[in-house]
Amino acid sequence: MTIMTPWHLQPPTWPEIEAAEARIRGTLRETPLLESERLNDSLGIRLLVKAEGMQRTGSFKARGAWNRLSLLDAAERERGVVAFSSGNHGQAVAWAARRLGVRRAVIAMPTDAPAAKVAATRAWGGEVVTFDRERDDRDALGQRLSVEYGLTLVPPYDDRSIIAGAGTLGSEVLRQADAMGARPDALLVCCGGGGLTAGCALAFEALHPEGRVWAVEPEAFDDTRRSLAADQRLGNAPGARSICDAIQTPMPGALTFAINAPRLGGAMTVTDDAVRDAMRVAAREFGLMVEPGGAAALAAILSGQRPGAAGIVAIALTGANVDGAVHGPIIME
Repeated sequence: MTIMTPWHLQPPTWPEIEAAEARIRGTLRETPLLESERLNDSLGIRLLVKAEGMQRTGSFKARGAWNRLSLLDAAERERGVVAFSSGNHGQAVAWAARRLGVRRAVIAMPTDAPAAKVAATRAWGGEVVTFDRERDDRDALGQRLSVEYGLTLVPPYDDRSIIAGAGTLGSEVLRQADAMGARPDALLVCCGGGGLTAGCALAFEALHPEGRVWAVEPEAFDDTRRSLAADQRLGNAPGARSICDAIQTPMPGALTFAINAPRLGGAMTVTDDAVRDAMRVAAREFGLMVEPGGAAALAAILSGQRPGAAGIVAIALTGANVDGAVHGPIIME
């Protein structure tokens, strides 16, 4: 007997990413693609920097959340949604639910989530339920809350509509880069569960098949790097630590890994010290506040890692949601 994969767990097509672009147009921001002559000179490449922390809710997660919630029918909007998140996805879902008239948005967040992200999620109307990152299975918690309250589950990455929404960042980068006469050989993005890398890889496959998307992870959470090498999904060691709270996931998503494995150029890892340095450079060169996980791709470039012989490299600074008490001391070092 043939077992069919549920629709939402199948890779989105390029027309679905185009449809997501149409949905977000006029509601989400087209965040700028920046460059610094001084930084280009010091690096020896042309670096294009996508300032996605300027997106609504402060991260790229608004793209997938808006796309997914826009597809809810009237009955689903009346019942509400549930999501699990370390912060950025939860904020985005709560914001999108409020804008779209979804009656309820329950967000499960780890007890060690940054206070600023918890506060912002509540400010958007999200009902925050906490869980222990090390002891609790957040996927199982999301499923339980979905069944218990009759809510539609909106996962952070393993959903084709979420991935299609995230893919709009990749197509947007290519369109902006073309306008600058600088089509990138590679795009580096931070990687947790792999939704952003998957969406951007699909966009590059459709629009720029010669280019490659690369994943960047904290060195203690290098599950995608190891999974690509082993050709199977591998998890992270219990108790691993990193300042990059936004990209700490147990292992790559099943759907995202199926998309990423044959398409990514590879995966890089960065130290927490390299991330701190990238946060300082983002502030100095571009005047941008960037959260640790959002600075991972810049950290890879600054630490000397290169995607092959690429002469034009795009990176995404994917989020700006960081506590001032964390950001300030790092920038002042």
